[in-house]
Amino acid sequence: MKLGLQIPSFTWPGGDAAIGETFARIVRTADEVGFDSIWVMDHFFQIRGVGPAEEPMLEGYGALHYAAALTERARLGLMVGGVHYREPALWVKAATTLDVLSGGRAWFGIGAGWNEDESRGLGFPFPTLRERFERLEDTLRFAHDMWSGEHGTEAPLDGSHLHARRLLNSPQALSRPHPPILVGGGGERRTLRLVARYADACNVFGGPDQLRHKYAVLREHCEIEGRDYNAIEKTNLSSFDVAITPGGPGSTAGEMVDRFGALAEAGSQHTIFSIRGVDQVKKLERIGRDVITQVRGLGAPSPIA
Repeated sequence: MKLGLQIPSFTWPGGDAAIGETFARIVRTADEVGFDSIWVMDHFFQIRGVGPAEEPMLEGYGALHYAAALTERARLGLMVGGVHYREPALWVKAATTLDVLSGGRAWFGIGAGWNEDESRGLGFPFPTLRERFERLEDTLRFAHDMWSGEHGTEAPLDGSHLHARRLLNSPQALSRPHPPILVGGGGERRTLRLVARYADACNVFGGPDQLRHKYAVLREHCEIEGRDYNAIEKTNLSSFDVAITPGGPGSTAGEMVDRFGALAEAGSQHTIFSIRGVDQVKKLERIGRDVITQVRGLGAPSPIA
């Protein structure tokens, strides 16, 4: 099993002026202790369940480019991009830029988006759910074409909402055959069908029973699409509170290993999780020392390096 760190909040001691220094310390530590991936959200207001809308929120790709300069091995991505926030060409160009500047360590995480309050508040278009899924499929098709060949393709692309005439991409992404594409969400009729058709990975919420069900639905879509189910990395999103000292608040190393084991048995190959109080990097150091080495052999191997 691979482990990824999601950073959903930038509300840390020291206020806005300390965000850069604190974020740098977190991503450096996560990279050094062995996390396989580091993720930030693609939001502009803080989301419900994490904090009030007024809490600090960084633009996702800007934060990832900063992280790319501070890390050496962990892959970097959005968990996940809202398709209506950028046009397809900008999505692919931004992910390519991250891949090139990080030495081939980008993920391309994308989904249909959901935050209407944020979109209306800042003036982003917020199409119907049906149209957002149509735009998501257009973008996934566009990504495959723009990441093909030496510099993309000269062939035009006509989608439901996209009409492009020259899909030039120079420099081309370093990741081969392209940055791995992760489609977020567990919708059984549309989202997981798009995973089977276009993506290299899925990301779903829930405990082991829910994961088993969602992965089974994905397998059915793969059979319909003629896609190898085992070629898709199965990921899930979770959260932890990590105990820094024995007897302190939060999960112990053993409890975390047990929980990761249950997720691996359910089929997850890559657990991505947030940590309460992640600015206390001793929590990351403890995971690196006491957890990561124990979970490496859990579950089926991932098809993505």
